[in-house]
Amino acid sequence: MLRSEVWAWVFIWEQTRILMAMLFSILSAFGVEWASKTQNVREDSAIAGVWSLGMALGVIFIFLTPGYAPNLSAYLFGNILTISTADILWILGLVVLLILIFSLFLREIVYVAFDRDFAVTQGLPVKWIEYTMMCFIAMTIVLSIRLVGIMLLMSLLTLPQITVNLFTSDFKKIMWGSIAIGFLGCVSGLVLSYFLNVPSGAFIILFWWSSFWP
Repeated sequence: MLRSEVWAWVFIWEQTRILMAMLFSILSAFGVEWASKTQNVREDSAIAGVWSLGMALGVIFIFLTPGYAPNLSAYLFGNILTISTADILWILGLVVLLILIFSLFLREIVYVAFDRDFAVTQGLPVKWIEYTMMCFIAMTIVLSIRLVGIMLLMSLLTLPQITVNLFTSDFKKIMWGSIAIGFLGCVSGLVLSYFLNVPSGAFIILFWWSSFWP
């Protein structure tokens, strides 16, 4: 009985940690969006500012937490072996939600992404769509940290799309092609990293980079 209670508390703590990370990431994403749209701050500058704030707060909280010595390299560079069943369920839930949202509102999302002024003239809820997309990006980042790490997340979010964009400009083809390349890169990188005994996250990015530069 005591053992089951301990596992229950561990599970609750793990989910609370993920939820708090999502909350902070979503608020950070909203801050970037707000600063870039209303405060005449370039979006890349806002991202750099929020990024540095988040890293500084993370280091301070880790230092102040008594008796807590996390494996920082797993967060910085990723370790797919640290992904738990709960993480997979979170990712699966996000995938289902994204499929539902894009199936229902694909045209509106494309309008806002490629021509914001035209979307405004069409009476679309541009701000709601932009903030919703930022929210999903933040959630994706949180759930992908253990796969490739904080340092390599930018490659995870950009290399598959950039690679497909070399061959087509059609949005749907880019979307499906990037999913295929992303999945292929994860599986191939994981298998090859096992045989070569190298970090899986870094090798996944290396695989995507090799496909980008044939």
